[in-house]
Amino acid sequence: MFDNLLKMAFEEDLGTRGDVTSDAVFDDHTDVYWLVAKQAGILCGVDCFTKAFAHVDETCKIEWFFFDGDALTSGDKVARISGSIQSILRAERVALNFLSHLSGIATRTREYVNALSGKTRLLDTRKTLPGWRSLQKYAVTCGGGTNHRMGLHDMVMIKDNHVDGAGGIEAAVKKVRAKWGDQFRVEVETRTLDEVSQAISAGVDVIMLDNMDIPTMTRAVALINGRAETEASGNMDLSRMGPVSCTGVDYISVGALTHSVTVFDFSIKQL
Repeated sequence: MFDNLLKMAFEEDLGTRGDVTSDAVFDDHTDVYWLVAKQAGILCGVDCFTKAFAHVDETCKIEWFFFDGDALTSGDKVARISGSIQSILRAERVALNFLSHLSGIATRTREYVNALSGKTRLLDTRKTLPGWRSLQKYAVTCGGGTNHRMGLHDMVMIKDNHVDGAGGIEAAVKKVRAKWGDQFRVEVETRTLDEVSQAISAGVDVIMLDNMDIPTMTRAVALINGRAETEASGNMDLSRMGPVSCTGVDYISVGALTHSVTVFDFSIKQL
């Protein structure tokens, strides 16, 4: 999938004429550039960055001083890039787009992870850019988070529309078990303590506590009492990580890790 994204990105950027500015300004000169971090955070996307340069010119050389998952501080020289000036400038923006986006996700994820307490782990969601899901979920792991299901195909998630359509939680779970047996883990979204009780009776693997306040969530975790894993979801921002994790939930899922990330600020320059 990444190869397709990379190809599409360069087709979009270079069109049929290439870099008309650099091709006019430079002849066949070589030089050295540096990838510099302009803020503190977590690096992610080293392989994508390297492949972007190789896609343009395999003779470009990149020497890395940090790797995926490493913490960066503002001013760090992250990598040394040497080769044709024209090739470096052709690859620069596409390479930075991948690296900045993924490092932004990893950086935000680490902020959320650091705000947790106890046993609670941070989950991502399916709220990702089309075609980017594998990359974005990889970035979450670089930041210390945990991947939820990759898609609709690898885990059963019975949400409110399924429950309402089936006529209740137990009916929905029975239909799933009748079709798939124990082939997939089963998670059920619950909105009330009564629905939590129904999910426990149905014997599901994970119970999602959706948009519950802290007192209700605390009661739900006590009611479940280890009979299923618990996931808190709904309007989870950074300020809620500490209080929600103190309820004892196993997981907190956060769509904002991937759907509205702020890119990490890098630059490529001669020093």
